[in-house]
Amino acid sequence: MSDNPVREVAEGIYQIRLPLPFALNHVNCYLLRDGAGWTLLDTGLNTAPAQAAWQAAFDTLHITPADIQRMILTHVHPDHYGMAGWFYEQNHAPILLSPRERDLARLLWGGEGLLATAFDAYLHRCGMPAEQIPAVMEGLVFTAERTFPHPPVLDTLQAGDSLRVGQRVLRVLSAPGHSDGQLIFYDADDQLMLSGDHVLMHITPNIGLWPDNEPNPLGRYLQSLEALDAYPVRLALPGHKTLIQDWHGRLAELRAHHAARLQHTQMAVGAGATVYTTSLQVFQSQRFSPHEWRFAMAETLAHLEVLQNRGSIQQRETDEGRWWFSPV
Repeated sequence: MSDNPVREVAEGIYQIRLPLPFALNHVNCYLLRDGAGWTLLDTGLNTAPAQAAWQAAFDTLHITPADIQRMILTHVHPDHYGMAGWFYEQNHAPILLSPRERDLARLLWGGEGLLATAFDAYLHRCGMPAEQIPAVMEGLVFTAERTFPHPPVLDTLQAGDSLRVGQRVLRVLSAPGHSDGQLIFYDADDQLMLSGDHVLMHITPNIGLWPDNEPNPLGRYLQSLEALDAYPVRLALPGHKTLIQDWHGRLAELRAHHAARLQHTQMAVGAGATVYTTSLQVFQSQRFSPHEWRFAMAETLAHLEVLQNRGSIQQRETDEGRWWFSPV
């Protein structure tokens, strides 16, 4: 990553590439010219290197956080939400996101969901060995600590709304799967999509079934990809990795990936398996970090759910309280 994290990627839109302390080592946030000020799309994880990267971007653009008049969050995963409170302390700008993501901010980062005993129990039900669970929980705490301070007020946007941002009119689109209430934004005049973590190049978005998810995230994700195929897009600006210049081709690749992943998952179940043992075969995750283990299991569970909905496999609970999947 270069010392200067900012570049103009479309007229009046600047991509800010911020560091992350994970295997996926960056997140893309965006500053959009908005009249006399700016609109910020996503914020990054609150770390000292990310704060330094933002300062470098401000210096390059000759602005300050006070010039940001509005913040929009595609979703509340920590690498997108984590610095919202840090910015709010400096500018008191409104923070906009979907109603479902507002609820998830409370569940995830207010101590009521993933960071409570519910997630410990979830790991057990997935079949993770007991000796590995503390490391995963420690990683969750590490991440959660980097979402402070939390913004005191979150306002909402609805799918179907239109936002004027400078000379652009952005249509607000629902993009479920990676997170229940993720929003992405489409400029029809410029055929430009701000695609969040819904459509990425080089990697596939994590589509996981987590304790606080609504049912069937993978099914809803695949339906969304079909709907998005109707939009003419010359350029998409994603939350990670590189710009997307073949929108329809990438959508087709993502659909094909999950079709193959479903087949692989069904084969990995064999005569019977837990979520954890299935994930070891699907992801070859023996060498994963604790941070990556939980994503592998959540994505495996989402694929198992689709296979169960199709009637290809069945689920029961073992005497030890673990989910057990087997062929029908």
